[in-house]
Amino acid sequence: MRKIFAGILCLLIFSIVAKPFYAFADIEEDLSKSQSYILMEASTQTVLAEKDSNVRRNAGYLGKLMTLLLIAEDIETGKFLMSTELTASSSVTDTKGAVVWLEAGDTMTVEELLKSVIIGNANDAVTVLAEKSEQTVEKFVMRMNSEVFDLGLRNTAFYSPYGYYDEREYTTAYDTAVICSQLSKFEFLRPYFKTWRDFVKSGQTELVSENRLVNTFENHIGFKACHSEESGYCIAEGGVNDNGNCYISVILGADDEDSLLRGAKGLVRRGFTDFKVTATMFPDEMLMPIKIRGGCDEAVEISLRRQSRLVVPKAVSELSTSVVIPEYLTAPVKKGQVIGTAAFYSEKNLVCEIDIIAADNVEKLSLGYIIKKSLFELLK
Repeated sequence: MRKIFAGILCLLIFSIVAKPFYAFADIEEDLSKSQSYILMEASTQTVLAEKDSNVRRNAGYLGKLMTLLLIAEDIETGKFLMSTELTASSSVTDTKGAVVWLEAGDTMTVEELLKSVIIGNANDAVTVLAEKSEQTVEKFVMRMNSEVFDLGLRNTAFYSPYGYYDEREYTTAYDTAVICSQLSKFEFLRPYFKTWRDFVKSGQTELVSENRLVNTFENHIGFKACHSEESGYCIAEGGVNDNGNCYISVILGADDEDSLLRGAKGLVRRGFTDFKVTATMFPDEMLMPIKIRGGCDEAVEISLRRQSRLVVPKAVSELSTSVVIPEYLTAPVKKGQVIGTAAFYSEKNLVCEIDIIAADNVEKLSLGYIIKKSLFELLK
């Protein structure tokens, strides 16, 4: 019967937390006026605080953030450039909601169209970008839902790229935060997200952001605020601290704009003050080779499958690590084969598990190998 070896090590703290370590006393009243909220660290998508963050709701114009994510990907992959001029089709005629008054045949650069969507929430600009990206708005919506699925989000469904109210359309605070975490990677979008007022169409059309945090939150990098009778007041807000770590707050269904903005900014600031991002940096030399029975080699090197970035409370300085591996393995062993785990604990709470894998292949011992090795020894 195999014996199991368990080692306990003390390392620098690293953790993934699913619940807040601190009460958000100073913004609890503001947050209580919302239907759901979340605070997430962007690079790890760690949830640091939440209320009903997986409950499906309509988020209004926050749906445009998925539209912007796809367009940002198109720009990054070279499908079109910021300087590319696009021509509006007849589809822009009679566009509902916020617009920049485009008519069929009008041309604007991708940069102007992006500004119109990010700052001015312009739906006719969305149409032009969506059609350029996927030929039709309908195909663009299909891509939106396909990418949501690829991100592992199962509580979001889009029926348009605009964020129009549709009783069939839904998302969650968590899913929206994940979309924002992807958006935060595109730093070329930040100047537009951080602009409160601008002009397009040779200065003829003014754009004004609905998100007042653009002017009042010095760490702001994006994303969007909106309001409608059906969805209430909603916001997705991102901020970066001095260490370059991005924290995202999403609030859905708030009662009023002031509590929405205070709550969103307060959540991001809590991320700054109460948490930090660190790396596991588990030393491979702590993992001794494992003996092999019935193999061409007597032992095999082992290592962690990956090193991880983790979010931890600033107040905690150390954690323990439990390494669980077998006393020996039986050949054959394949490179990358999972043979154990390294589990990381904050006190008694499991915060992360990482697979321990074999670093090389080890073939099963055969008669031919034994004869070959014996001959080699005789010739030495």
